Amino acid sequence: MNKQSRKTLIVGNWKEHENVSQASTLVARLHKLIAGHRDIEIVLAPNMLALQPVSLQIDRRRFRLASQNANAKDEGALTGEVSFAMLRGIVHYGIVGHSERRIYFNESLEDVRDKVAASIRNGIMPILCVGENSEDRSNGETRQVLHDQVISALSNLTAEEVTHVVIAYEPVWAISTFGGELAKPDDVQDCMKFIRNQVKELYGERAAEDIRILYGGSVDDHLAGGYLALDDCDGVLVGSASLNYHKFSGIVEAAYRNNRK
Repeated sequence: MNKQSRKTLIVGNWKEHENVSQASTLVARLHKLIAGHRDIEIVLAPNMLALQPVSLQIDRRRFRLASQNANAKDEGALTGEVSFAMLRGIVHYGIVGHSERRIYFNESLEDVRDKVAASIRNGIMPILCVGENSEDRSNGETRQVLHDQVISALSNLTAEEVTHVVIAYEPVWAISTFGGELAKPDDVQDCMKFIRNQVKELYGERAAEDIRILYGGSVDDHLAGGYLALDDCDGVLVGSASLNYHKFSGIVEAAYRNNRK
């Protein structure tokens, strides 16, 4: 399978924004602006409170949903937690290991590994986020960090299960929350290729060819096309720009134009 055979994936991570009413309004505006494209999968990740009402509003032929987080245990005495088991039937995807979860909530490599396995176990495709911070980068440790994050996160999966994982490369130093330095496409391509090679070494060529790799790091409608054109880039994970319906629709349009080349 080559890049043209992997369906482009555009994911909008709304983070801790939009109450239920605001989320409904944003979805309505996205419905008006974004046309359905057979070769592009569009995924929205509202906050946990808005997920269920949004799931009743969206046209599922055009949009799918993702959770921003979930607990690795299917059930238990864990006050305030929501599990992947509870999200079955509502979401197709679950974001796992986002840098903000790793940094602010101290999620370890083992925590991320268990969440990836729980997502797969419950029929939800994990969007595994990996990436180095500025210190790792300046110390020349980017590849070691990516190796450790990818290998540990996938360690409890079979080769078949790995093909149902999406990996999002999000260099922490390129995220607006942490400074937002622009990541050059050449640097991004090198890291994405390295990630795909890690999957190949562990699970074989088929898994490496099937797995989709996204780029995330202050992506907007002006920059998206440059990343989407990269050989190993199968889509983008969008943060703040996904809250702006004009910018997000522009990113989808950039993906459509790229796929027509």
